[in-house]
Amino acid sequence: MRVFVTGATGYIGSLIVSELMAAGHEVLGLARSEAAVASLKAVGAEAHRGALDDLDSLERGAEASDGVIHTAFIHDFSNYMESVETDRRAVEALGAALAGSGRPFVITSGVLGTTEDDAPAPGAPRGASEELALSMVDRGVRAMVLRLPPLVHGEGDHHGFTVRLIDIARRKGVSAYVEEGSQRWAAVHRRDAVSLFMLALEKGRAGSRYHAVADEGLPFRDVAGAIGKRLNLPVASISREQAKDHFGFLAMFASTDNPRSSRLTRERLGWKPTRPSLIQDLEQGAYFGGGES
Repeated sequence: MRVFVTGATGYIGSLIVSELMAAGHEVLGLARSEAAVASLKAVGAEAHRGALDDLDSLERGAEASDGVIHTAFIHDFSNYMESVETDRRAVEALGAALAGSGRPFVITSGVLGTTEDDAPAPGAPRGASEELALSMVDRGVRAMVLRLPPLVHGEGDHHGFTVRLIDIARRKGVSAYVEEGSQRWAAVHRRDAVSLFMLALEKGRAGSRYHAVADEGLPFRDVAGAIGKRLNLPVASISREQAKDHFGFLAMFASTDNPRSSRLTRERLGWKPTRPSLIQDLEQGAYFGGGES
């Protein structure tokens, strides 16, 4: 299969490219810079010049492929809703190019529901992209949504939420949690997430949502404790009122209980996460200049 991958040089996308090629697929990777072109060529993939807001380039890439995995997203938290709209337009363009073909189209989203059968709540940031993608099933596209949790961890993580939490603890001199710290976060190792992308592409059912969730509900207190231990910093509770000043834009996540289930994904696709949990990753030291992930 010839697969068009957006975000092909990103944290998740670059590993998807490697795994696709190892499985015998051909890869056409979206590249917005010469550096991205060189990176793709170095691993034996074909580069397709374009960008997420260049809809013509997206359509050409999809038309030239047997399937699409869409992982690209502009992570601009200062103008997040514009990033969300850019994503929606990209999904629309990619899906239009696949219409009537029955080819697989896997898009990436956040975990917007407790279970896979939960639709996004009205107004959920990336809910519009989800609903748009799944509506394309009626247009002859084998469209699926793969939802990632807030904490995707593992080797090569330089900008994710885990790194941000560690940086905050270093700057503040304390690894904090909000109130009792019982707020639960979902997490997955990068390699386990990529194995689910592969399963969805090859075996996924049109119109499905899948949850790449290994740790379904880590108490935030435990995450803070593991970070504090590795940094040799105190671990302390802070109030909800203090959370904004301490965590910045992450305050909402640190203050909210968001457990997520992947039971249906495991049953429907036979997905079995095998990589270290987030706590194990933190304890092994890969995020602190030592250990393996």
